[in-house]
Amino acid sequence: MTGILLAMQGAVSQGILWSILALGIYITYRLLDIADLSVDGTFATGGCTLAALITLGMKPLPALLIATLAGAAGGWLTGFLTTKCKIPAILAGILTQLSLYSINLRIMGRSNLPLLKTTTLFKEITAATGMDSTLVVLIIGLLFAAAVIALMYWFFGTEIGSAIRATGSNENMVRSLGVNTDNTKILGLVISNGLVALSGALVTQSQGYADVKMGTGAIVIGLASIIIGETMMRRRTNFAVRLACVVTGSVIYRIVVAVVLQMGLNTDDLKLFTAILVAVALTIPVWMEKSGRRHMSRQNQIEGGDDSDA
Repeated sequence: MTGILLAMQGAVSQGILWSILALGIYITYRLLDIADLSVDGTFATGGCTLAALITLGMKPLPALLIATLAGAAGGWLTGFLTTKCKIPAILAGILTQLSLYSINLRIMGRSNLPLLKTTTLFKEITAATGMDSTLVVLIIGLLFAAAVIALMYWFFGTEIGSAIRATGSNENMVRSLGVNTDNTKILGLVISNGLVALSGALVTQSQGYADVKMGTGAIVIGLASIIIGETMMRRRTNFAVRLACVVTGSVIYRIVVAVVLQMGLNTDDLKLFTAILVAVALTIPVWMEKSGRRHMSRQNQIEGGDDSDA
């Protein structure tokens, strides 16, 4: 029982850290309507950049900022390939992801870089407060997630943020109003991948090492968090609530994974389980919508029959 409780606590703390990745993916997937596959690379870029800087003696917070900017640069590259080079967004993301693998190796100088003998943000706060390390990760993760939600809620309510949202809804209409949609797409991708890299940098400090392959499957994990979160809310709701539901979806996903692993799932099958979970989460809303339409159609037929009988 104690092992399960510890696993749940760790799952919640990790879910909070990974939720920042999901919030970044939400920008491209829902707001811009772009399938950005570069996040697998920028997630690792954030972690690799932070690990390299910390091992060189830089403080965690400045290293965190630079890691976020490094991920944003990867998003800019995807946006440039998509808008200026006219490469399809999916292919542009794959090209960025592929190139970042080599760049991440260059940044660290090797494929794996441990942080056991270095100072991280979580280690500093744990030493200063004396709290449990998992609890520190949870609290710091919540603070970062809350700050990201607040900033996103504010920014996407501004004129520039509204232009980004409108670009994803109706690009032709926005362009007819004189807005440069290439710039809005690039800005959206920059912000998205910056958040993804921030998540990668936080996860790296939590797990104590950086690896060039740590971003593999990040896009699927982010989508799982978004879909699970969206199934919890109604279609029309406040933007801040939607963002909070994405965070909740990330936590639920991690709890489900922890429970399944406690039940004896082989870790080699975890990627398959994630893919199935996302497929089911995407399919259920479609089935529910079809079922609702059939029910509505039957109700209309019954009411129509009653009226004719009268």
